[in-house]
Amino acid sequence: MQTGGRGAAAARAALAGKDFISTADWTVHELGLALDVAAELKDAFKAGRPHRLLPDRTLFMIFFDLSTRTRNAFEAGMTQLGGHAHFIDANTSQIAHGETPHDMGIILSGYGHGIAIRHDKVPGEGNRYMRTVAEHASVPVINLQCDEDHPTQQMADLMTIEEVFGTRNLRGMRVCVSWAYAPSYAKPMSVPQGLALLLPRFGADLVIARPPEYRLMPHVMKRAQDLAAEGGGRIVEIDDMDEGFRGAQVVYPKSWGAEHLFGNEREALALSAKYKSWICDARRMELAAEDAIYMHCLPADRGNEVTDEVIDGPQSVVFQEAENRLHTAKALMALTMGGW
Repeated sequence: MQTGGRGAAAARAALAGKDFISTADWTVHELGLALDVAAELKDAFKAGRPHRLLPDRTLFMIFFDLSTRTRNAFEAGMTQLGGHAHFIDANTSQIAHGETPHDMGIILSGYGHGIAIRHDKVPGEGNRYMRTVAEHASVPVINLQCDEDHPTQQMADLMTIEEVFGTRNLRGMRVCVSWAYAPSYAKPMSVPQGLALLLPRFGADLVIARPPEYRLMPHVMKRAQDLAAEGGGRIVEIDDMDEGFRGAQVVYPKSWGAEHLFGNEREALALSAKYKSWICDARRMELAAEDAIYMHCLPADRGNEVTDEVIDGPQSVVFQEAENRLHTAKALMALTMGGW
């Protein structure tokens, strides 16, 4: 399956063996190639055309946390590409007994053609673990969500925005990524950080609305600001959800934890309870632009993060967004695992 001529095929082939740990590690051109491939694979899937770009290849997927969309998108996607995905529960493998990322990188490289990892629960651990695996692996490593970034989700987000608005050039588009209340304390910061790392590179004006205590990781946001400047976008942080929504064409309200309270459930829950009014409802959607869309990585906490009226309403694109997890996953696997 090759479209776009020899130049495009060569550019795609050049991504073989490349890790995908953060969108920030890829150029805008490389990310665009992945989105182009995702669109082609989505068309093939819808038309029922076989696209076995990775016959007899194996992906090892290590999960330190629960998953629905990510695990199923990669498992189904690998099957549709002609290969096989192995699920490894870190808690029931030798990883739980201390087997190191150094050893996992070497060993799993000898068994297959790619390694994918979800490790998002503890700030300061997941990204470091993945990069250590990648340092010692001879096959590409894909980040299925870590403490710093959720790049496969964010690629699906950008694909969805492009489908809805008909453009990948987001210059001048106001996107509000807002904290929202949920009665749990340890949700990762990786989605808002991942959106900050990606969308302004395509020109978006990103507004992060959050209570003061829910600051994001400084080193990640510093990198996001630098990339935004290169891409022509902007990142602004405010502490008013209404103001964030005002005039936005994309709203992405999602809960995340306060970094200084990870591991302290009692204090974390008490803090979040102060902000129960931070919910995406019909009133707030009216503050957004007339053509605004509601997005969420799912699962959304209905009745807390968002009302049923919004998530099931005409402005919601969450199920289109979730479906695009499959197509972007397949594109990333095909490109990094040598499908061209």
